[in-house]
Amino acid sequence: MGNNRLINAAFAAVVTAGLGCGLAAPASAQSITDRFKSLFGGKPDEPAPNADASKIEQDVGDLTCPDVKIRAGASTYAVAAPGKQPVGNDLRFQASITKTARECSLNGDVITARVGIQGRVIAGPAGAPATVQVPLRVAVVQGGVNEKTIATKAYQTTVTMTEGGSEPFTLVAEDLVYPVPPGATGDSYVFYIGFDPQALKPERPPPRAPKKKPAAPTQ
Repeated sequence: MGNNRLINAAFAAVVTAGLGCGLAAPASAQSITDRFKSLFGGKPDEPAPNADASKIEQDVGDLTCPDVKIRAGASTYAVAAPGKQPVGNDLRFQASITKTARECSLNGDVITARVGIQGRVIAGPAGAPATVQVPLRVAVVQGGVNEKTIATKAYQTTVTMTEGGSEPFTLVAEDLVYPVPPGATGDSYVFYIGFDPQALKPERPPPRAPKKKPAAPTQ
């Protein structure tokens, strides 16, 4: 019992140290220039070289690059030992999102978005594998009473774990394309991001066409 308490206390300390600075202030409190420096100009958790802020386009003509929000219930990704629940001593690792950024460019009647996601994977008491697959999803959603998904795509990134048990990850989705929103509807658009374990499952092959039965011989 005493050993279990020590393991849990150590894990909590690692989580606090690894994620505290990223979660203490919301992503919106950080300037977009700093976020792009962090995500697109440098390595995770390291100062990035100076970037020319004039090159960071937030407005695309009369259109606004949507804000990035983390989908409710998809801000963390916890994995347990086989057949167990991801809690307590059965937790193998947990991933969390700490920073986000976005950039939009206009090409004819479509918008191409670059959405950056930075986070951290923390090993749990059950021990993390040598490599961790982190599944993420980025979606363009028109908000309102009845939300409408405009475009969505799943992504994966591989994190190599070390003895420290706390590793950062960065993913930049560069190929999210969606049509230019009509009129002022673009003001209600948002980039929703989050972990999506379904992205790790292989796509089902298309169903095979039923074989045609041979025609009965004529007499």
